[in-house]
Amino acid sequence: MGAHAESIALVKVAAHAASEKLAENMVALDVADRLGVTDAFLIVSGGSEPQVNAIVDEIVAEVLDKYSMRPIRREGFGLGRWVLLDYGDVVVHVQHQEDRIFYALERLWADCPVIELPAENPENQK
Repeated sequence: MGAHAESIALVKVAAHAASEKLAENMVALDVADRLGVTDAFLIVSGGSEPQVNAIVDEIVAEVLDKYSMRPIRREGFGLGRWVLLDYGDVVVHVQHQEDRIFYALERLWADCPVIELPAENPENQK
C-alpha cells in the first residue's frame, strides 16, 4: 500500500524547510509496509550542532505554518546531535553528520522504497 499522499506531502514540506537551512544528504523513505506505525522517514544531516538545531527549528516552523501541526514528540533537541521530530505518520531525523555515518539509518531501512524529493535549492548546494 505504501505511504499516504498526505504523508508524502508533509515529507516534502519538511525537506524544503531543511534545505532552507542548508541540510545535506536528504533521504526520504516509505516505511509504511515495513513498520506499520508510521508512513515515512525523512533523514537529513547538518554539519554542526547549531546547524542541526536550526534545521529542526525551520522544519517545525514550516510544518506549523503549512499544516498547523506541531510534533507529537520531539527528542534530542538542544544537544544538536540527533533530533527526532515525530509527526505521527512522518518521523523526521535530523542528525549531525558524524552521527548519521555511525548510525546509518539508511542501511537499516535499505529495503524500503525511496520517496522522490524535489531538487534542492541551487543556492543551498554551495
